Amino acid sequence: MTSSAGNASSLRPEGAAEDRSANPGKDASTARAADAIEVLGLVASLEHQAFARLATDSAQAPGLEQALVLSRLAARCTERRDRVLARIDELGGDGVAALGRFVGLLDDFDARTPPTSWAERLLKAYVGYGVADDFCRVVARGLDDASARLVAEVLDDASHGELAVRELDEACAGDDVLSSRLALWGRRLVGEALGVVQRVAQRPEVARVLSRAGGADDAATAAAPVEQVPATVFNELTAEHTRRMSRLHLTA
Repeated sequence: MTSSAGNASSLRPEGAAEDRSANPGKDASTARAADAIEVLGLVASLEHQAFARLATDSAQAPGLEQALVLSRLAARCTERRDRVLARIDELGGDGVAALGRFVGLLDDFDARTPPTSWAERLLKAYVGYGVADDFCRVVARGLDDASARLVAEVLDDASHGELAVRELDEACAGDDVLSSRLALWGRRLVGEALGVVQRVAQRPEVARVLSRAGGADDAATAAAPVEQVPATVFNELTAEHTRRMSRLHLTA
């Protein structure tokens, strides 16, 4: 019997190896699309998790007005998530699979930061989860134009922030003890949230897009140690956290 290994070369289409190397532009485009799908999966997952969180917050709201606002915000999360999933499909990816790769992303963060009051829950939503949104905004700068615009639009909804600011302003008015406690809570939240960002940024696809967002070329991106990439954006994330805390008249 003739060995199949011996006939491997005759069974291979002539020029197959050359075909793979003859289209470096196509290979690079495919790789960039795969990286974009990963980042879009992150954004879709955060919106999906935000839906569940806001629905829970709505059920625990202290009043009907807050419950209605939060339920409407939860509904908008599903609309934004589905827009991102549609873009993943356009890029040739599997939206469900891309989203699924980030299931449980915030489980450890949530386990480490359980709120003990409505005020802490609002601050966690505004400050803690806001860090993840800010990170996605930074990474999105390295995506193709259509995907970058979509992420910017999806993360541009400030309605939940407005609710948090209004409610917390009222709660902290004349209550220095609560203000001090929430300031400490905010510091804890940002530290834990930056830990989540650190882990996400170590994913190779995310790290490559993040490097491109900072203007690095593909060769530099490939050579950069993954664990060093997120350091370039931590200052920006911290500055955004400080801005949010200042809006609440709390010390960052």
